[in-house]
Amino acid sequence: MTWLVDTQRSYDTVADSYADFVRAPLNPHMRAALSLFASEVTGPVADVGCGPGQVTARLRELGVDAFGVDLSPGMIAVARRDFPGLRFAVGSMTALPVVSGSLGGVLAWWSLIHVPDAMVPSVFAHFHRALRPGGLLQLGFHVGDQTRLKTEGYGGHPMKVHVHRRRPDQVAAWLRAAGFEVDAQWLLDPDAAVPGAILFARRP
Repeated sequence: MTWLVDTQRSYDTVADSYADFVRAPLNPHMRAALSLFASEVTGPVADVGCGPGQVTARLRELGVDAFGVDLSPGMIAVARRDFPGLRFAVGSMTALPVVSGSLGGVLAWWSLIHVPDAMVPSVFAHFHRALRPGGLLQLGFHVGDQTRLKTEGYGGHPMKVHVHRRRPDQVAAWLRAAGFEVDAQWLLDPDAAVPGAILFARRP
């Protein structure tokens, strides 16, 4: 799939610059979302699309048995360098490399934004397969109706990725179709040019 190759190469190119970009502290609402997730989840958690690993590390600080998975070997190399005591692996959310029913939770923060609409139901099916009954899922994404081609990224490096903005109700509908129950939807920065959303769901 061309979009997977483009995404992997793009984030390999910007891995170090992106790690610098995300070192800023999370805002209070994002910290609260992680804390709530950590307080409710039981068992191992996959941080899918973990990038340079800062959210995986935060989950570990909160007492979660978290490990990171990312499509980009460059990002995984940075994560292993910056957080040498944690587990990170190269892998795709389109074929999540975990045993069925082995996870207590899946976190996917702003990593679905490059997945085409047609592929999202398949990704959610993989998340559902990986989770044990009662397992938790938390998603973060950009809110909107547009898709744009990003050709320049962090540090001015070239990229070639499509960035998809989606409505929470559409994402929730895909989740329900994949067999999830949606517990809550949080809208972040609603007055911003590009708001964010965090969805909480669980496998029954």
